[in-house]
Order: sequence, then C-alpha cells, then structure tokens
Amino acid sequence: MKEQIKFYGGEEIPLELHKVRIVQKLHLVPIERRLSALYEGGFNTFQLGTRDVFLDMLTDSGTNAMSDQQLASMMQADDAYSGSQSFTRLHTAVEEVLGKKYFLPVHQGRAAEHIISKTFIKKGDVIPMNYHFTTALAHIAECGGTIAELLHDDALQIKSDNPFKGNIDIDKLVACIEKNGKEKIPFIRMEASTNLIGGQPFSIANLMDVRRVADKYGIMLVLDASLIGENAYLIKQREKEWQENTMSDILKMMTNLTDLVYFSARKLSSSRGGGICTNRKELYGKMEALVPLFEGFLTYGGMSVREIEAMAVGLYETLDETIISQSPEFIKYFVNQLDALGIPVVTPAGVLGCHIDAKQFCAHIPQPEYPAGALAAAFFLISGVRGMERGTISSVRDEEGKEILADVELLRLAIPRRVFTLSQIRYVIDRLQWLYDNREMIGGLKFTYEPPVLRFFMGKLAPVSDWPEKMMAKFRRDFGSSL
Repeated sequence: MKEQIKFYGGEEIPLELHKVRIVQKLHLVPIERRLSALYEGGFNTFQLGTRDVFLDMLTDSGTNAMSDQQLASMMQADDAYSGSQSFTRLHTAVEEVLGKKYFLPVHQGRAAEHIISKTFIKKGDVIPMNYHFTTALAHIAECGGTIAELLHDDALQIKSDNPFKGNIDIDKLVACIEKNGKEKIPFIRMEASTNLIGGQPFSIANLMDVRRVADKYGIMLVLDASLIGENAYLIKQREKEWQENTMSDILKMMTNLTDLVYFSARKLSSSRGGGICTNRKELYGKMEALVPLFEGFLTYGGMSVREIEAMAVGLYETLDETIISQSPEFIKYFVNQLDALGIPVVTPAGVLGCHIDAKQFCAHIPQPEYPAGALAAAFFLISGVRGMERGTISSVRDEEGKEILADVELLRLAIPRRVFTLSQIRYVIDRLQWLYDNREMIGGLKFTYEPPVLRFFMGKLAPVSDWPEKMMAKFRRDFGSSL
C-alpha cells in the first residue's frame, strides 16, 4: 500500500492508513493563558501542563498511538512477580524480531543506558559514537567516561541531500581508537537514528564498516535501537541495495551486526518499558544482577505486565511497513512544506519529528541566550503547540561552569505514530509561517534555576526583555482573536 497518494490536482500528501476509534479531547486556550503558563513553567516547555497545550509535539517517547492489537493484548497479562507468561511472550518477540536470545527487561531506555554504562565503563574510558543522546551522555559521564562524536563533517549541515547523516566517519573512528588505545574503549555506540541532529539515519553499509573496525580491534559494538524501525524504513527507501528487502530482513541485518542492542519501547513499540538483548551469554551475565538491584525482577524489569504484553505486540508491529511508515511520511510532508516556504528546517527529512533551525530562524539571538529554547517558547505562545528545545539548553557546562555551546540549535516538533491529522500539521505550518515573518520579535532567555544534570528537563528560564508581551499584542492585532 502506498503511503503517499497523488490527488487529481497533482498534490501528493501522506495518507493515514488507519481509522480513528477512540479520541481524546484537546484544548486551545487563549494566548493570554499561554503566556501565563510560560511564566509559571519558567519558559521551559517540559514544565507546561497539558491542560494548556493544544498539540503536544514535545516527544514521541511514550506518546505514540497504540494499536487495537496492543490494547487487546493487555487483557491477557499474567500478573506473576516472577516467571510470568507475559515475559515469555515478550522474550519470544525479542528473539524473533531482533534476533537476540538473551534479554533483560528495564523500565525505559535510560535504565538500559545506566546498566550498560555501570557494567562496562570505567574512569578514563572513551566511547566512540555517531552522536550522543542526552541521557546516554549523562550516564557515561557519571561513570567517568567521555564521548567521541565521529560524524562526517557535512552531517551538521542543516540543508543537505545526504541521505545518511547518522553515519560514522570510519577514518575518524580508526584515528580515535589509535589515539586512545583499544583498552580504553569498552564499546562503540551507534544510535538509530541520531536524535539530536534531526533524527538522521545511518546506512547498513556504514554499519558493516563499523563492524569491520570493531572486529579488527576486538571492541564491542552497541546499538541504541530505540528508533530502529524508522531507521530501517529509511534504509529501505534510500539505500539501493536494500530496497527489495523486507523490514524484517533489514532489522535483523542491523541487529546481527552488533554485539549488544538496547532500546526504549516508548519509541520502538508504541508502549512503555525497554530492554537490553544480546547473543553473547557472557555479556548477559555481567549485567544480569543489576536488573533486580535497580529495576525489578528479571521477568518484569520495573514494568507492569500489561506494558510487557503491549511491548511484545509492538515489536512485531515494527515489521509492518504500513505502521512504521506514517511518522516518517508525515515528517517528510511537514519538512518539504516548510522548506518550500523558505523556513530553515533540517533536510533531508529524518525520523522522530520536524526540526527547525533556530540559528537561522533566530539569527539575531546570541547562542548563549538559547535561541532554540526561545523559539520553542515563542511558538507555544502563538500556537499552543509544544515542541522541544534541542540545542544549548540540552547541552552541559564544562568543569569551570562555562557553556558548551551545542553544534546545532533546533526546535523539534515530534510526530508520534498515528497521533496527528493532516489538518493539524497544516495548522502548525501556518503558525510557523506567521512566526517566521515576525521572527525579529523573538528575544533571548536566561536561566533562573539550573539543575546540575539534565537541566533541560527541570530548569527554569526567563525572557531577557518583554518580548513575549509585545509578540502577544502583535498576534492579536493580526488575527483579531486571543486564540
């Protein structure tokens, strides 16, 4: 079934290959209330309550629509503390979909990062990777390790036709290993797909090259598979050698090339929870005791058994191209429409969401005043749409307390699977166009409360001037309404 349909007039739009059976009421509160909500939440979209949010594009983590089959499966949950039949079904799904026979359940992806980091990383170690993720970086640093990001030089170009910006530069990988010594590199990490640079995938050809380097130096290869379904879908669309293969073929090839696979089911299977899996019994044995210590027993790992049942079904649904395709196809439509309007957006379209380039959008805002965070706040103010800052607020400070400025400053507008309609996407495009035409009104932000770790979750900021009030007044003049 085609995911894109051409209309008689020539327009191509993504087609929803599902029907809506249950709905949830949304709220579009007045702009005055949205301004108050921003001040109450410290201009951090994580601190907004959903009663004030119209369209929630903060993340796809735990917000994907579950299928009827997933909901039905939750009714057969086996509520045993240990030895649950629900876990047996999940274990079977992991083996059949991901090709790994040893499986440790955890309550979400960052719990897997915690256990992997605590098991394998010691002080002074270096973890080569295509690009970091916020929680992965935090766990590596907590264990005394550092990271080496080894993307190709052009991967951070906002406008590009490079189909696989998530690839590791093999020359940089070899140089990193030679410089640090293989004894200081417990594993190489590949993320599918690179979240912080716009949800960009890597190719199987590149993963094969990374595997050859790992084998040459005797280093373990670890895959963050949280968005492996969407990465596999884009491989099928963009990598010529794999266009005739099934999603199952592509997924198995990706996982077979790696020693250890971990994932957040909040992304991978439209449910909750997460897991670590491997075919190497000695690796499983090193991590096994940490699951009961930090998560829960080995057959529930901190999850409810209902979540376990939904995860098992969701894993099988990852093999269904129709299910996986909707999010990337909606994102592609979204990105292409904005690009045609001249709004700076990461291209080519990736997975997870549409990523607006705040450095260009807010070129007048100095990077230490957090242009991506300011853009996220401004966009919520004039639309009621909640996005996420992926820039310097999501970065860290160095040991002397100085900002480590992010490579890119992005406003991420997540598109969870099967959640939004095309008319809602068009509303977002319309409001972004208004904001782009009035972008000089957006001002910077400053921290008023800054936690020592993962500050983008809990930190609070304030505008450096009264720009939000002036923007609200301009919006009301243009639209003649407080909505």
